Amino acid sequence: METNKIDQLRKTWEAEEKTAHIHGWDFSHIHGRYEEEQDLPWDYKTIIDQYLLPDMKLLDYDTGGGEFLLSLGHPYGNTAATEGYPPNVELCRETLLPLGIDFKACDDVSDIPFPDGSFDIMINRHGSFDPTEVFRLLKSDGLFITQQVGARNDRELVEMVLPGTPLPFPEAELNIQTDILKEAGFEILRAEEAFRPIRFFDVGAFVWFARIIEWEFPGFSVDHCFDHLLEMQEEIERNGTVKGTIHRYLIAAQKKNG
Repeated sequence: METNKIDQLRKTWEAEEKTAHIHGWDFSHIHGRYEEEQDLPWDYKTIIDQYLLPDMKLLDYDTGGGEFLLSLGHPYGNTAATEGYPPNVELCRETLLPLGIDFKACDDVSDIPFPDGSFDIMINRHGSFDPTEVFRLLKSDGLFITQQVGARNDRELVEMVLPGTPLPFPEAELNIQTDILKEAGFEILRAEEAFRPIRFFDVGAFVWFARIIEWEFPGFSVDHCFDHLLEMQEEIERNGTVKGTIHRYLIAAQKKNG
C-alpha cells in the first residue's frame, strides 16, 4: 500500500476516533456503514408487547436515552425508568420527566430506588441486572424480559485488532443466566440464543464502533492497532466488508412466590 494512502487512512481513522462519542445510544454516525441485528430470530419489542398491558406498571432499567422505552408507547403514568451513565441521565431528565415518566438516576443494579413489589413487568436491554433485586421489585407473578449481549460477542473483530484479549463478561451465557434466575425464584418462560453476522463496510466505522464499545475493545486506539487496521482495510478492499459475529440471548421469566 502506498505511503500517501497509508497516511490518508491514518488521518481519516484518527478523525473517527476523535468523534467517538454518543448521546443516548445513538449509532446514527455509522448508519449505512455497518449492520448488525438485522436477522435475530426474535423481535424484542414484539415479545414485550405480547405481555405488556396498558394498566401494568413498567420499569425499564438501564434505559439508555429512553429511545426504546418510548417506542413501546406505554402510558407514561405507568412507566418508570433508570439510567446510570451521566450524559444519558441528563438526557432522560430532559426527555422523560416532562412526559410524566418516573425516572430516577441509578448505577447500582443491586440497589434500585423503588419499593418492593412496585412493578408488573421489568425490562432490560443490554444492561446489567441483579436477579435478586429484580425479584424484589416485581409483584407476585411479575415478568422480567431481557435481551442481552452474550460473552462471545464480536470476538473475531476483537481478535483482529487486540489478539488475546480476555472475555469481558464470561458469565454472560444463556445457561448460566437462566440458572441464576431460577435460583432467585423465577420460572423461565422463554430462553433463546442467537449468533448472527456483524459487518463493517469501512474501517473508519469500525474505529468509531470500537472506541464506543470500549469494554469489548480495551486499550483500542488507531495508533496502537494501526497495522491490524491496515489488514482490515485490505480485507474490505478484497471483499467489500469485514465480518464478525454478534452473540445475543433473550430471557422471559416470571416471579414465583412460595
